[in-house]
Amino acid sequence: MSLNTIFTTCLLSLFLACGNLNEAMKSMEDMTTPTPSAVPSTEEMAMGLKEALIKGTEMGVSQLNQSGGYLNDPQVKIPFPEDLVKVKNTLIDLGLQSKVDQVVNSMNAAAEDAVIEAKPLFVNAIREMTIDDAREILFGSDTAATFYLKQKTSAGLQNAFKPKIKTSLDKVNATKYWEDAIGTYNKIPLVTKVNEDLPAYVTDLAIQGLFLQIAEEEAAIRENPLERTKDILKKVFGYADGE
Repeated sequence: MSLNTIFTTCLLSLFLACGNLNEAMKSMEDMTTPTPSAVPSTEEMAMGLKEALIKGTEMGVSQLNQSGGYLNDPQVKIPFPEDLVKVKNTLIDLGLQSKVDQVVNSMNAAAEDAVIEAKPLFVNAIREMTIDDAREILFGSDTAATFYLKQKTSAGLQNAFKPKIKTSLDKVNATKYWEDAIGTYNKIPLVTKVNEDLPAYVTDLAIQGLFLQIAEEEAAIRENPLERTKDILKKVFGYADGE
């Protein structure tokens, strides 16, 4: 074998050896490189819960804020006051179904108009969430985050919603329709006169419907991985699923 042949064979062997060595070194590096922990830190838990609340809040508010958001959803639709069913039935018996429909449609339109007021209140409550709050919510019920929001914002929502509802009721002529319907009823001989606080009634049911909508969004994020649209949500709720 010539010297050139020996030299070429040695080089080839060296290149192959180096290639195998590089692969081995790469494999060792892969083995020693730490992989991201599947267990979220307390900070990640808080961040994930805040993302979930933001997502649920934005989805819930935006859906209800649309035209028909309340009216077309049987779960949150605001009906004619149940304690005034006699008023409703009497008006219908008199052939005044249209007046009942006007009241119901306009009440729901007012709620749809006012629900946007919830957004900044929810954001403030989310920002105030502590690490302990986050851990308790993460391992709580499917609506634990919604319950947290309800505790933190119910009073503020009442204060923010009621004047907005009052303005919205006037804007969509609900006040006029209501006064017209109740005025008609009150003129009927021998009936007990009615004096319902319409803004208070609509405010209460608008808030109830809002929390119901947010609870559904939160449950979807917890139950359906496809709803976890951000990595932090996948990590935090994926960990909670395993626990």
